[in-house]
Amino acid sequence: MELNKGSVKTCETLLQEYNAHAPLAQNAEKLVFTGVGDKDVYNITAPFEDEGKQVIAGRVESRDSEHSEVYFFVEQDGKWVPLEGAPTFTLQDPFQTHIGGELVLGGVQIYPHPTMENALMWRTVFYKGKNIASLQPFFKGPDGMKDLRLVELQDGSIGVFTRPQGDKGGRGKIGFARVNRLEDLSIDLINDTPLLDGQFTDEEWGGANEAHLLKNGYLGVLGHIASFDAQGDRHYYPMVFALDPATGQFSDIELIAVRNKFLPGAAKRSDLEDVVFSGGLVRNGDGTATLYAGISDAEAHRLTIADPFVKFEQA
Repeated sequence: MELNKGSVKTCETLLQEYNAHAPLAQNAEKLVFTGVGDKDVYNITAPFEDEGKQVIAGRVESRDSEHSEVYFFVEQDGKWVPLEGAPTFTLQDPFQTHIGGELVLGGVQIYPHPTMENALMWRTVFYKGKNIASLQPFFKGPDGMKDLRLVELQDGSIGVFTRPQGDKGGRGKIGFARVNRLEDLSIDLINDTPLLDGQFTDEEWGGANEAHLLKNGYLGVLGHIASFDAQGDRHYYPMVFALDPATGQFSDIELIAVRNKFLPGAAKRSDLEDVVFSGGLVRNGDGTATLYAGISDAEAHRLTIADPFVKFEQA
């Protein structure tokens, strides 16, 4: 399929397009987590295999705090419980992939701002290992950058999605580069990565959450696009696009779900009620996919949708 990018689309336009074609949205479910006291679990990954078990990584934190830990959970009797003996990490918003036969886990690390008193700074950090138990740190991204993502390409090289803010990226735009191996990652390379032009207006922002290698070598990107409304409330929508890593061409962003397709639930704050944070996507092989998402910075849900990447694999 040709990846012909049109003009930039706002959240409002994307929402109109989504609502106009009555997309599949069924089997909405809230995931139940135990073993973490009264803390919330949200911004989860999709399940992935570790030592023969299906595991979810999730952000665990108190409702009144931004200080979180990443736990690993397995399902028992319909509830998700901490994986026995697994490490925890002082991170936010975990994500995972496999590169060179190894598990790669990442998340957002917060730390005191180097120059602003009582303020926090953040960066994306990465761990790798043969399994969860052997994860070791191997790379820290640039200060102030979330949504840094890696994916193994068909030829064994690695795709790198970046998300600068500020002078280069405004509120947050997506960039893409390639490296031959993990050892080639560097702060300079990430900072110099060109942006995918024409995805977001300057008033809105977005990022890549997970990249899927499609059977034709394209990348199916699961991400989010977000905006503020006139009252200052945040609106986050799960979206996808496809990218050809050989040419850099990419398709238009399209929404794949909205908050009201999931079950009702709690919110961390009133300005976060319309937040769906794309955690991960499982392609079911039957034309559907299961979207795992953080909801309103307080809960974790999943939803069955049409597989958004099938059309990009067709000639």
